[in-house]
Amino acid sequence: MDCLFCKISRGELPSIKVYEDDTVYAFKDINPIAPVHILIIPKEHISKLEDITPENSGVISHIFEVAAKLAKDMGLENGFRVVSNCGEDAGQTVFHIHFHLLAGRKLGWECQ
Repeated sequence: MDCLFCKISRGELPSIKVYEDDTVYAFKDINPIAPVHILIIPKEHISKLEDITPENSGVISHIFEVAAKLAKDMGLENGFRVVSNCGEDAGQTVFHIHFHLLAGRKLGWECQ
């Protein structure tokens, strides 16, 4: 596939890896909007939230388990946020489902 995140998860493009297992890959965002800004992606290509099915929903559950583990391992005891942009109007620019783990400062509800 010619998908940016598929290439990153396969090691074909550089990234700063934070976590990896057989199902997911997590790496630092190259344009962080918070002191902690990690992208968590499934290795399986799923384009957007609307493409989640009973057959692939387990990977999404695992992503949230990984987010909790990373938050604990990084000592984010003051809180963190997990965000997924769904579609162009919501700001999704890479159509490979991904979740932003944000922390390290007080986060508001403002949209860009």
